[in-house]
Amino acid sequence: MTVMGAGVRVLGIETSCDETAAAVVEDGRFVHSSVVSSQVDLHARFGGVVPELAGRAHVEMLDDVVAQALLEAGLEFHEIDAVAAAHGPGLAGALLVGVSAAKAIALATDRPYIGVNHLEAHLCAAWLEDPALEPPFAALIASGGHTMVVLVAAPTRHRLLGQTVDDAAGEAFDKVARLLGLGYPGGPAIERVARDGDPTAIAFPRPMLNDGFEFSFSGLKTAVAIYVRAHPDADVADVAASFQEAAVDVLVTKLFAAADAGGVDTVVIGGGVAANTRLRDRVSEVAGATGRRALLPPRVHCTDNAAMIAATGWWRLVYDGPTPLDAGADPNLRLGA
Repeated sequence: MTVMGAGVRVLGIETSCDETAAAVVEDGRFVHSSVVSSQVDLHARFGGVVPELAGRAHVEMLDDVVAQALLEAGLEFHEIDAVAAAHGPGLAGALLVGVSAAKAIALATDRPYIGVNHLEAHLCAAWLEDPALEPPFAALIASGGHTMVVLVAAPTRHRLLGQTVDDAAGEAFDKVARLLGLGYPGGPAIERVARDGDPTAIAFPRPMLNDGFEFSFSGLKTAVAIYVRAHPDADVADVAASFQEAAVDVLVTKLFAAADAGGVDTVVIGGGVAANTRLRDRVSEVAGATGRRALLPPRVHCTDNAAMIAATGWWRLVYDGPTPLDAGADPNLRLGA
């Protein structure tokens, strides 16, 4: 492990998908600033993220977002100790914008550059909520592109237990929302409409509920489509609530099965779907019933943000040192790679 003193401030940059973000975090735990510029309105008319548009928007917004993050932190470029960027997984063009900017800043300021795995960053977001968090713990990462359960032994040591074999949870939320005419992004739309629905109204399937640690949401999405075609007058709120309950059941069951398998007393959630209120409530309920602690990062640290990138950059700098400047972006980067 590289020996570092306290007070190391990392500038983090996140451009893996449709959020242009920058943040300054000290010692992997303490957030001095976190700025996010969302592209939701840009992509909403297309019903999903358009990669080329996302890349262009990052180019247009990143300088201003970085400047705002530094301003809110009360720092100049030369007062930053390191620069980190998400280098995968994500959209190739979008990732390159953030990685190139971070390397340029690192070169200009003679500071170390750290490439960060976006998935690992969702795990390290837990330390932003509780700086004194002690591993091990079980974690669920659920987003538009990924769904997995992980056992975390240390900030940079983790074991993937299982992941989705088809659609990710967030992808299923988006597709069901589109099917129901609720717009984009689907997660918030489903949650909003589901508040007025009955989650027990429709018995949608819970795919692979008790089948190891892998996930499948394709069949659930198809079940909703079949039901809506067969019942065109069905109450949209009931459909949304029943779908949400089925998805949450699967996510919660797998998370606590992972906790059982690892013999751990703490569970953590991360990723955009972790902002869902029903999921957060269920995780808290089950944790309470089983005598475990549930650590639920604030919603702003669940959705894509640069604070988690900066935090992870600090941990990686401590354990591994800087990333070579000739290391590129990897759109298909896996957890642990």
